Amino acid sequence: MTESENRDYNEFIKGIWRDNPVFVQVLGMCPMLAVTNSAINAIAMGGATLFVLVGSSFLVAAFKKWIPKQVRISCFIIIIATFVTIADYTLLALVPVVHKELGAFIPLIVANCMILGRQEAFASKNTVRLAVMDALGMSTGFVIALFTLGAVREILGAGSLFGIDLFGAAWEPWVIMILPPGGFLTLGLILLVFNWMTQRKQMFMEKVAEAQRSDS
Repeated sequence: MTESENRDYNEFIKGIWRDNPVFVQVLGMCPMLAVTNSAINAIAMGGATLFVLVGSSFLVAAFKKWIPKQVRISCFIIIIATFVTIADYTLLALVPVVHKELGAFIPLIVANCMILGRQEAFASKNTVRLAVMDALGMSTGFVIALFTLGAVREILGAGSLFGIDLFGAAWEPWVIMILPPGGFLTLGLILLVFNWMTQRKQMFMEKVAEAQRSDS
């Protein structure tokens, strides 16, 4: 793997685990808690966010030299809003039922601090290739986080996944899981597991490093 390919890989993978926008940076909490009462809603919101983040990062990185510093935030918001409008009308045309359930949260992608933050902190300062890889990694991490939360809440709250019944008529749904308190509860438990796994990985790496020092 060349140095360029290695950097591309690192920029992509960081958003999935090390700098996950939800589990590490705790960004985008509004859609994270509001629309993840089912897996399909989570996937739709995550897909729309991926499209907006990748598209806007591409344009910002490509035209950064022509964007005046004095109005860069306004320009970023206009670019983001353009892609949000495209995503909004695409969902309305292809999956109107899901679009209706997501409601105002699709237009509110414009205000997602994760997207604007990546334009200001990364896309406007790097090449198009690195900006796209960063956007793909961050948005993939966001999709994974939304789907995890949505799947857990739908399975426990409705006994189904993507509308497919999993446990039969004998299952007693945990209604609280598809209500707002269930979102906070599920997110807290997932963050607990994520942080535990991160600490375990760190402890393992420290033991490996210590063993290598001992051998040398």
